[in-house]
Amino acid sequence: MRRSTSFLFFLPEISSEGNLGQKKEKTSVIRVALAIIALLALSGHAEAKIVTFTDGRILKASDAYLDGDAMVIELRGGGTMRVPATRVDRVIADEVDDDPEPIPENANCRWRWEDESLPDGMPFGEEIWGAAKAAGIHPWLLVQVVRAESNFDTMAVSRAGATGLTQLMPSTAADRGVTNVFDPEQNLGAGAGYLRTMLDRFGSLTLALAAYNAGPATVERYDGVPPYRETRNYVRKITTWYCGGGDY
Repeated sequence: MRRSTSFLFFLPEISSEGNLGQKKEKTSVIRVALAIIALLALSGHAEAKIVTFTDGRILKASDAYLDGDAMVIELRGGGTMRVPATRVDRVIADEVDDDPEPIPENANCRWRWEDESLPDGMPFGEEIWGAAKAAGIHPWLLVQVVRAESNFDTMAVSRAGATGLTQLMPSTAADRGVTNVFDPEQNLGAGAGYLRTMLDRFGSLTLALAAYNAGPATVERYDGVPPYRETRNYVRKITTWYCGGGDY
């Protein structure tokens, strides 16, 4: 299995001071994290969105963005609605290609855990390896997911509030007990665990990656990889990097 190792690493400055086990410091970290997420989420580019809720409902919206602990959804017919951010599973761009490029035939390659070392100097290599082992997925698969999601930037934040190395949505972070989404170990553990859940649910690497990006309800709605450009590019990119068969 060929691995693409042409990485563009982003190395954020991380302080090792402080004890995150102390309740007071945890509260402070969470407050700072929410402030950063809200500020960055409000500054993105607005475009038509597909909003998938944790109960499986799917809504087409003019825009959706995180504001504090709420998701603000601008409706296409006018007006807005605010819902707890933990009720929203995924937000993706509502863009569909009329003639989408097919997913590579070799995209469903091996994904289960193998004791394969990662190169020295890889950002968060030890944490990625440990999270992959705990979830039972191949360490190089998790590397490529992190590469696609955040390019190894622990402070990456999307307009919809996805955060950290694996771009956890608030609902996923809450479900998996994450107290600090910017902590590499917690973020990687939750992201790897969620990906393994999708792999077990769909039994397919391509469908699991599509669900990671667009939500499982969207995959089930289309009975396959959804037609959305963002999702299909996401699946194609990671499987090309991980399974081989070309350069992306």
